[in-house]
Amino acid sequence: MGNLFATEVADADVHRRATTRFREAGIRLPKIAELARPETIDTSVKKALEAIDPDEAHPLNLFRVHWHNGADRRQAAETPLHLVLPQELTGVRAKIVVALGDRFPMIGAHKVLAAYGCLVPRLVTGQFDLENQRAVWPSTGNYCRGGVAISTILGARSVAVLPEGMSRERFSWLEKWVADRRDIVRTPGSESNLKEIYDACHELAKDKRNVILNQFSEFGNYITHRAVTGPALERVFNAVQAGGRLKARAFVAASGSSGTLAAGDHLKEKLGCQIAVVEATECPTLLNNGYGEHNIQGIGDKHVPLIHNVFNTDYVIGVSERAPDSLNLLFNLPAGRDYLAKRKKLTAETIEAFSHLGLSSIANIVAAIKLARYLDLGPDDAILTVATDGAAMYESQLSKVLDASFDGAFDALSAAEVFGEHLAGAGTDALLELSRVERERIFNLGYYTWVEQQGVSLEDFARRRDPAFWDGLMAMVPVWDRLIEEFNAAA
Repeated sequence: MGNLFATEVADADVHRRATTRFREAGIRLPKIAELARPETIDTSVKKALEAIDPDEAHPLNLFRVHWHNGADRRQAAETPLHLVLPQELTGVRAKIVVALGDRFPMIGAHKVLAAYGCLVPRLVTGQFDLENQRAVWPSTGNYCRGGVAISTILGARSVAVLPEGMSRERFSWLEKWVADRRDIVRTPGSESNLKEIYDACHELAKDKRNVILNQFSEFGNYITHRAVTGPALERVFNAVQAGGRLKARAFVAASGSSGTLAAGDHLKEKLGCQIAVVEATECPTLLNNGYGEHNIQGIGDKHVPLIHNVFNTDYVIGVSERAPDSLNLLFNLPAGRDYLAKRKKLTAETIEAFSHLGLSSIANIVAAIKLARYLDLGPDDAILTVATDGAAMYESQLSKVLDASFDGAFDALSAAEVFGEHLAGAGTDALLELSRVERERIFNLGYYTWVEQQGVSLEDFARRRDPAFWDGLMAMVPVWDRLIEEFNAAA
């Protein structure tokens, strides 16, 4: 954990070579503060961005690695794009507000922000050698794509490590971006097989040229989401509230790497809301030390991430993989959309917005509904959550689930059954309100992964109990921004 927190240049030669390369390539790095407040980005950069394709490996797209990209992903928006889900859909009186992550550049998912926050601090301190090292990005799909995108722009060789069972769309994207297809490492299993990813990384780490940027233990992931995603969601809430009586009651996010959950620490501090973590009931690790497999792609499990601030978490909510799998059909197939329009009277605009929801995004929404019912929230209450990516990343899953669960046909009756079971029928089962004892249990569960398997010292592991540790991490943001400014000046 120590080398992440360098506050000065650690290797002047590596730093000098990087600034020289950036000078020649015309690359400038955005500060974390600029990603948190894109309105502060230099006007000349904003103007130049108008001509840049948001999916291009162009250095200026680094200045789009934030939540404020507009509907066309080219222009910036004052308030991050979001959905306020109607009661006709959710069945609860509380407002469920969903920030949209598929507006991010290059990968159409917010994990590109986490990747930036993990690599750039190493780069500007001379701890990553662009000429002689490779960035290794272990994940279940979006983070490794974000890492490959950031690495490509910065001129770094990268390696994506992900389970072979992830969606075809993830691999298709990677194959277009990596320099060599051998840089895509497919590990056994699917969403729940993180141990196999770690094992592959241990093999890669034997070559000292490989730098493992593990999102589950990289505190740059936590820091960047708390510094950038947290304020973005606060801005969304303020826009929805618009001076009214609305109260932010909770922030809901899937466990994943726990990076996005860091936004909850900001929201709890600023808005007083509670924090709920979501996991699959097929693999209820946080709920009851359970194990298993599931298809809610984007939330790896069977462990507690090192960067999960467990003692600041208030609820664990289980959602079955059947919910997002089935609702993905309801939201995107003609029969499902027709049902929502005619029977539930949803507007065409609302139905079209479902294209912004990937599998883990839908799981977050179902969990938010469950929590609203558990807390008996009313119309003056809001639950905030995120859509980490959009439906485009899961088109291949439509036919897979259609064949496996609906005999290849999805009609009006199927739509009604799915709506009734997974939205109207979303109850308060598999929902745990955390006591101090439960937080202790979940925290201690992480010992077996991080101390016994991954070699984290007991001292480093235990100090994460202290709230001051997590708050103290945020002191790195101005340090990194100073180092970025100095790096840009040298380049």
